[in-house]
Amino acid sequence: MREDVLERLLTAERLRSSAEVTGSSAGALRLSAWNMRASASVMELAGVVEVVARNALDRELRAWAAARSGRPWFDVAPPDARGTADLAKARARAGRNARLDEVHGRVIAELTFGFWRYLVESRHHTSLWVPDLHRAFPHGPDNLRVRRSEVTRRLQQLHFVRNRAAHHEPIHARDLHRDHDYAIELLDWISPVAAEWAACTTSLRAVLATRPSA
Repeated sequence: MREDVLERLLTAERLRSSAEVTGSSAGALRLSAWNMRASASVMELAGVVEVVARNALDRELRAWAAARSGRPWFDVAPPDARGTADLAKARARAGRNARLDEVHGRVIAELTFGFWRYLVESRHHTSLWVPDLHRAFPHGPDNLRVRRSEVTRRLQQLHFVRNRAAHHEPIHARDLHRDHDYAIELLDWISPVAAEWAACTTSLRAVLATRPSA
């Protein structure tokens, strides 16, 4: 294999962190290849968490809105300025800028992982979390403040590593075992069935066992 050609194509800068760990060009290429597989597995697991979490939160937001106004939660939930802007963009994309009738599920699909992450942060503790959103994670810690904090921490970590994986950045220096366990635990707080399914069907744990030693 022409290592010099691959180094030019991938760039020394991108391979630097791998070379620092392995001490050789060949080792850096092996670790970089493994990093690609790990990134794909992170994206797979993050996708499961995102879909399950957003559906659970959407269910509770629908109940929250129905008890107060009967209108869609898009119209009555009180996210901060960033959340409001994200929601407006999602509704515009889902409706193709008002050319289509609004379909609830299409709007949910257009909302980013970041929207749901910010929705469970401390800024919404009193307005949304305590009255309703905590029910999206019924198997989490009993104390609602602790539950929100721990849900937020896990979503933050998963969002961060998912974004690095999506942009093809090195993730080999992260504690990916912790990221995997955080993701499965978060799913378990929503539904033990979902957690068991993800643990059995996603590939990150198996990929971690194949990491090259040098």
